[in-house]
Amino acid sequence: MTIGKPALEFEYMTLDDFEEALLDKPENEKWELIGGRVIRGMVGARIEHQRIVRNIDTALTNHFRARKKPCESLRETFWLKEKALELGVFPDIMVHCGGIAPGAVSVNDPLVLFEVTSPGSDARDRLEKKDLYLKLPSLKAYVLVKRDKPYLEVLSRGSEGWTGYQVLEGREAVLRLPDISLELSLAEIYRDVGGTTET
Repeated sequence: MTIGKPALEFEYMTLDDFEEALLDKPENEKWELIGGRVIRGMVGARIEHQRIVRNIDTALTNHFRARKKPCESLRETFWLKEKALELGVFPDIMVHCGGIAPGAVSVNDPLVLFEVTSPGSDARDRLEKKDLYLKLPSLKAYVLVKRDKPYLEVLSRGSEGWTGYQVLEGREAVLRLPDISLELSLAEIYRDVGGTTET
């Protein structure tokens, strides 16, 4: 008799049920809902991830404050929830423009999303999350940032839909996001992040 690997079994639920289930979530776990599928993982990330997120967040915050733009950068503990997509996730960085009600714990209308990808998260960020993110009517750009080397992929929406795609590689490259009038070098994004080997 040949014993194979067990079939993968996924748990599915609505966003309403997911929010109720979160009440019983262990503190050391991170749960997300992607198109109704529950993803459970551990809290925590490598220092390279933390530095990249910090660098992007700092640059965005300084940019918006200097120009007095009504936008803000929301980091990876603030929810993006959209009931129509059965979506409840923590993007690494969201750019939101316009007001957010006091006491809010989520938004459903980001303008720009950033995900810092690692070998373990790349497929999910590039496939499952991307397919849902691109259905958000408010979204103008989705930026995939490699954790282990200066390399970005930028998907952008114009008047004809999601037709923009650009690869940026090397610290001398510059990320341009015209919807928020931002230019940001990869040298700044990867400040204090050394090495280029993926592990």
